[in-house]
Amino acid sequence: MTARSTNYYGYDKETLNECTELINSTNKKHAEILNLWFFIVNALCVFFSAFGLFSVNQSELGLYAVYAAISIVFFIISKFCVKKETTLRVSVIVLTIILIWTTYGILISVDQPYMAATLFMVMMVVLALSFIATMFRATACLVVCTTIFAMSSYQVKTAAIASQDIYNSIIIMMLSLGLHFAFQRARVQQFVTFQKNIQIQRELEIKSSFDALTSLLNRGRFFSIAANILVNPHNEFMAICLIDLDEFKQINDKLGHQMGDKAIQIAGQTIIDILGMDLSEKWSFQEKVLKQRGSFPGRLGGDEFIIFIRGKKGREEITEILQNILKSLNQVEVGELHGIHASFGVTEITPEDNDIDVAYKRADEALYESKRAGKNQIRFKDAPG
Repeated sequence: MTARSTNYYGYDKETLNECTELINSTNKKHAEILNLWFFIVNALCVFFSAFGLFSVNQSELGLYAVYAAISIVFFIISKFCVKKETTLRVSVIVLTIILIWTTYGILISVDQPYMAATLFMVMMVVLALSFIATMFRATACLVVCTTIFAMSSYQVKTAAIASQDIYNSIIIMMLSLGLHFAFQRARVQQFVTFQKNIQIQRELEIKSSFDALTSLLNRGRFFSIAANILVNPHNEFMAICLIDLDEFKQINDKLGHQMGDKAIQIAGQTIIDILGMDLSEKWSFQEKVLKQRGSFPGRLGGDEFIIFIRGKKGREEITEILQNILKSLNQVEVGELHGIHASFGVTEITPEDNDIDVAYKRADEALYESKRAGKNQIRFKDAPG
């Protein structure tokens, strides 16, 4: 294992960077837990010291109270005020708690000059096990903290006790570094495995939801999302549009199936572009659509497409969007393909439409009227009543 990989717990820098979000979240969570635990410990020490219980040193009552207050304040800040877990903010949180614990351990040790320190050692081990950074940063932090502790111990304690403190602190520092590497390597391994599982789940979600040729929703997922919308009360203006490419068989017969596939791809991309869809994170597309109330298209199969339109004010706005799609298709020039013609069938969705199949049937009837009227045009079918 090289020094470079050792610095990143046996991995490379890129792998650790990919886990940054998980590392920040874990560090922040551990900081909150440690602060809460530190508050409870000091609150108990205040109580025991005030009533002389369990031989807790009463001279340290003020110290316990101050650090109890600091820890609870810092817990509240990190828990409720730091919402965005950026690396900088989490690093500040981690360094602050290390500073708090280091000074606390040193002050407790200084207040007991005739005893070898133990609390500082325990706190260093706990801190080493709690936070992930890099081995270089962890080593630097532990060395600095141990050096400051050793210097304070040497200044206020007898030579014999100070020597024992220094010896113990060096041993504990080496133990902490070893434990830090072992624990954090295992933790990073968990993060890497988790990231891989997430990637696999995303890929499966994309394959099960999107048409490979056009990047539009496949038939099953489109109707699943549409049904999810209509099953709930809906008073907003919505519509469903069916699109069928005209004379598509002639494109396949005259220009070949490869050009036919190209025409389908162009039609799908045109719909995506006109609707202004963001497909950069397909795995969360359904969630975004439902949350943001946006339009979404699908491919029914062959040369048939479908669009669920939301977020528009009325028929005029829908007509303008569909006319832009039709105009863009008509202007396509690819090789021997001079324009793509398409027929549109549209119907508005009423608050009474709780079944997507009913609205789909009306749109299909509108599409049939568009075909019968000469093709390459848009026709609406009103809901009954």
